[in-house]
Amino acid sequence: MPELNEEELAFAARMFDLARGGATEQLSEYVDAGLPVNLTNAKGDTLLLLAAYHSHPGTVRALLERGADHARVNDNGQTALAAAVFRRSEETVRALLDAGADPALGPKSALAIAEFFDLPDMTALLTGRGPHPRAPG
Repeated sequence: MPELNEEELAFAARMFDLARGGATEQLSEYVDAGLPVNLTNAKGDTLLLLAAYHSHPGTVRALLERGADHARVNDNGQTALAAAVFRRSEETVRALLDAGADPALGPKSALAIAEFFDLPDMTALLTGRGPHPRAPG
């Protein structure tokens, strides 16, 4: 894979910042114009994982609608679902589950995160035993 020049690296950094900041409309426009929806940084974090970690369910939904891969695992063994569970972002977790994200995927899976940090509400959501089970789907 060819090395990126400074301008390309700066552009990529801005795209990751848009995901972190929840700039759904702007990021969606870039993806619609050809930005790879599964753009990944040096740590293996995708736009989806960063949006999930920073609790931006609207951005997560928009990326999923554009084909973002919820099964990507970063260099730390985490998925977007695990990041959303860690942040206790119920709406983001639901969006990822509705898209088919696997709670058991990855060395640091969403279920493992919920157990390790003692998050029974997230465990219930992930296993469908919560007060509002995910929509069939």
